[in-house]
Amino acid sequence: MRLPVVVGVDGSEPGLEAVDWAADEAVRHGLPLRVVHASLWERYEGVLPARTTDRPFDEVVAESIVAVAAERARRRAPDLDITAEVLAEDPAGALLREATEVAVVVVGSRGRGGFASLLLGSVALIVAARSRGPVVVVRGDRDARDSRHGRILVGIAEHDEDPPALRFAFREAAARDAELDAVCVWRRPAHEPAAHPLMSGGGAGHHEGRAAEVLDRTLEPLARAYPGVRLRRSTVEGVPHRVLTERSAAADLLVVGARRRHGLVGLELGRVAHRSLHHASCPVAVVPHRGPATGAEAEGDS
Repeated sequence: MRLPVVVGVDGSEPGLEAVDWAADEAVRHGLPLRVVHASLWERYEGVLPARTTDRPFDEVVAESIVAVAAERARRRAPDLDITAEVLAEDPAGALLREATEVAVVVVGSRGRGGFASLLLGSVALIVAARSRGPVVVVRGDRDARDSRHGRILVGIAEHDEDPPALRFAFREAAARDAELDAVCVWRRPAHEPAAHPLMSGGGAGHHEGRAAEVLDRTLEPLARAYPGVRLRRSTVEGVPHRVLTERSAAADLLVVGARRRHGLVGLELGRVAHRSLHHASCPVAVVPHRGPATGAEAEGDS
């Protein structure tokens, strides 16, 4: 069974940019595309289709939104298997339900009802923070959205063991014939002097060496599974979310992980994922994985 790529649309320009990205993604992976618009029949200002039936005005608006989005996807990828549906549900709730049986959910960075000053729309944030499956929030300039850099960026933390985000990143790099930029960010503890006398080679060398070991150990199994993927391994001193958002300017997709813990209610995003969704210069894929997180992991969650 081929799980579809699902894109949520609301008639906004970011939503239509998400349609373009989702259509390209479906083509890359040979998957069908499902376009959905979810609404509790709320009125969208500025969308005024002709009143040709006795149906509720907002229902007509909703159908117009999904029809325009589906037609845009067909123009983008004429041979793509595309379905479209209007769901009379809360948008975030509908997309979270859809996420359980799809390859990936794609959303725009801001919706029609959002404020221009907000960096990320509420629906995108809720879906990325609660989904049990991968979510891509489409942001960045056209070069990034159209995958012109030829690079996938992924962060690897010391605690990661076969992280789902890394497997997602390898699949994306393979499907795009893109370079995979795997980064392990290390930090010297605040209480440790720059040249610790008990550490051979100095403190910085010790921590950088550990980061390199993490990269090699974590990447090796997937590098064997994807021998055609070109790997770029980087160890960088700094704050993880800052390093990744800065490097995202030269990437087509930033892949980050987000831990999901059983029984936790609310938004489940580590600092790296949260900052990336608000500040990255390219689309961001949030790939969930289960398990408890320590305080250190919450800071360095990849």
